[in-house]
Amino acid sequence: MSYTISQVAQMMGVTPSTLRYYDKEGLLPNVKRVNGIRVFEDTDFPWLRILNCLKGTGMPIRQIKKYVDLCAGGDATLEQRYAIIKEQRQHVLDQIEQLNFYLKELDYKDWYYQEAIKAGTEKAVYHPDSISNLALDQIPGMNYQAKTPRSDLK
Repeated sequence: MSYTISQVAQMMGVTPSTLRYYDKEGLLPNVKRVNGIRVFEDTDFPWLRILNCLKGTGMPIRQIKKYVDLCAGGDATLEQRYAIIKEQRQHVLDQIEQLNFYLKELDYKDWYYQEAIKAGTEKAVYHPDSISNLALDQIPGMNYQAKTPRSDLK
């Protein structure tokens, strides 16, 4: 079956101009053209899915282009392509770790404001500090593990 750029954009949740940009940057190497019009086939969707995935994980267009170029190299570039995917996967895991740290902080604030609202004042809410000698993991529902944010994830 054949699809127009508008149909594919709608299926992928992007704009047609985004797909045109990807095409202009060489990120859609296998898309056929009929009389100058892009025609997408069912066989294009696995590539579109990985492209959308890489972009969604924050991989820069330049790096995606490098990956595309390596894919054109066939089996001789398997290890290089694997290295790119492995590096991006680690980047995602690092982001998850950072987001989990932030989530714990937001969990604390969630608890804090619920308690303050119940009491009608912030003064009634426990504040973890060195004077009370209570740790954050003693706050109900926190399951807090002390970790420091990663400064290398900017």
